[in-house]
Amino acid sequence: MIMKLQQLYSYTRRAIDDYGLIEDGDKIAVGISGGKDSLTLLYALCGLRRFYPKKFELMAVTVNLGYPDFDPAPLQELCRQLDVPYLVVDTEISKIVFDKNPDQNPCSLCAKLRKGALNDAIKKAGFNKVAYAHHKDDVIETMLLSLIFEGRFHSFSPKTYLERVDLTVIRPLIYVSEAEVIGFKNKMDLPIVKNPCPVDGYTKRQYAKDLLRQLNLNHPGVKERMFTAITNANLADWPPRKPSGNSGS
Repeated sequence: MIMKLQQLYSYTRRAIDDYGLIEDGDKIAVGISGGKDSLTLLYALCGLRRFYPKKFELMAVTVNLGYPDFDPAPLQELCRQLDVPYLVVDTEISKIVFDKNPDQNPCSLCAKLRKGALNDAIKKAGFNKVAYAHHKDDVIETMLLSLIFEGRFHSFSPKTYLERVDLTVIRPLIYVSEAEVIGFKNKMDLPIVKNPCPVDGYTKRQYAKDLLRQLNLNHPGVKERMFTAITNANLADWPPRKPSGNSGS
């Protein structure tokens, strides 16, 4: 499934408009891991920056977890091409997660430390928002995980204010499917930097991804119906969607 750049802009702008994700004067940091999702988001916001009526600044930030084979040079070059300031935050999170705390859930601890390092860097740079690259499939997978392991119908919100650190998280890719992200990655030949984590692909998230893929094979269209159910559910922490919003793709 090949998604053209203009289509990516359209999906992203619709999410921004539907949920009020960007305001005039925002300074938005994009967390880029080197994966296809975050690089697609960077492309989307770079394009919108040129013609979106509300003016905003961008910065890209990578949290270096401390793996010896991680090389941010391809990301640095992409940011140079896109004219986006790029910051690498060096940490020793990998050692903390796997050497000093071997009994803890590595994914949970890593995510907590990574977000903490990212938020600290963003605040020091004077930015007020951070953009996460969660896409439509992530929204649905989170709902499945919540149903299976927590017994509630819930998924993360397109916009979340983090009061403790005074930052707003936005998720502009929620109308973009993972298949479309993959198509865009291939079309644009994005400089993917492989995740060096030794447990990558062996998580509950991967279980939900595999389950969703099987459900959609058995019942074509089930992903879209699930996504519609989420966006129509009036979840408590979701901002109201404007009446003109259209969540389909």
